[in-house]
Amino acid sequence: MSRRCELTGVGPMIGHNVSHSNIKTKRRFLPALSPASLQSDSLGQTFKLRISNAALRTLDFKGGLDVFLLGAKDEQLSPRALKIKAQVKAKAKAAAQAAA
Repeated sequence: MSRRCELTGVGPMIGHNVSHSNIKTKRRFLPALSPASLQSDSLGQTFKLRISNAALRTLDFKGGLDVFLLGAKDEQLSPRALKIKAQVKAKAKAAAQAAA
């Protein structure tokens, strides 16, 4: 399983540990990933995704999974998230046609 957020695409970064004597050694900064069950309002389903804690805060700020996915770029999303986004788009398009 990759160490990459399924919604934001955040992955490991590389930097240095710097000692008191200023010796630099390579290290990896891993993102804080956690499994989360996210509710889609339009689909009425719950999806389990492995996302970063920052992405979870962003979901709360934006107003939910559906709004976040519709505004997200496809390059950042995982294949699972892209499938969910396609379902949400299709449901929104069907609702717009039914209303018109």
